[in-house]
Amino acid sequence: MSTPAVVVHRDAGLLVNAVAARLVTRLVDVQAARGHAHVVLTGGGTGIGCLAALRDCPARDAVDWSALDVWWGDERFLPAGDPDRNATQAREALLDHVPIPAEQIHEMPASDRAADVDAAAAEYAELLRRHAVPEDHAAAPSFDVLLLGMGPDGHIASLFPEHPALHEQDASVIGVRGSPKPPPERVSLTFPTIQAAQEVWLVVAGADKAPAAAMALSGAGELAVPAAGGRGRRRTLWLLDRAAASKIPGSIARAASP
Repeated sequence: MSTPAVVVHRDAGLLVNAVAARLVTRLVDVQAARGHAHVVLTGGGTGIGCLAALRDCPARDAVDWSALDVWWGDERFLPAGDPDRNATQAREALLDHVPIPAEQIHEMPASDRAADVDAAAAEYAELLRRHAVPEDHAAAPSFDVLLLGMGPDGHIASLFPEHPALHEQDASVIGVRGSPKPPPERVSLTFPTIQAAQEVWLVVAGADKAPAAAMALSGAGELAVPAAGGRGRRRTLWLLDRAAASKIPGSIARAASP
């Protein structure tokens, strides 16, 4: 896995715009090199803010939306179209505004379309497996960019501190029960799937995230601070606003942008 690099932006507004511009560049580069790209989206206020910024970005049409597959890192196990689902929010913020084929938007199964969270996880895992190619060396595509948010407790996707889901090493997707953050039932990519991505970007804003960000970047274990395990094969980027970066040790912060 790659060593994290840290980029700090002045405030949350600048952060989401910078992430949107960075994402356009990355997707265009991948499509130029290989013809098709895979991206994993995240939810939360900052994650959805990045998608809205991408919608409004003048360069967004440089992306070939017909050559992009969209996935999610986790999802609330709620009915399809529920306003609290990450996919619903992503559609409103971006996906309904760009010409991406419907069959290339891969939502995690909803509670009214799957028997339970375990069935939903198994269905998504099979979908990932079908889209993987031999050179991925995994049961899922080696995602070109996997976006993650982080909670104040250091959770990423729906992998929470000390939760049994953190120990999963075989499945690519897991059903999560007893989430400390409502709703209690969720579907999430596992650490092995996240860590198989080419690039993992952790997009974090707000002073309430500062302690967890500092711990994750200072050698904390991924069981205590799951964000510490959010790393990509080739590149790991922490993209922060100044508030979220305020407790990062000076030796790391010096590598950050102004």
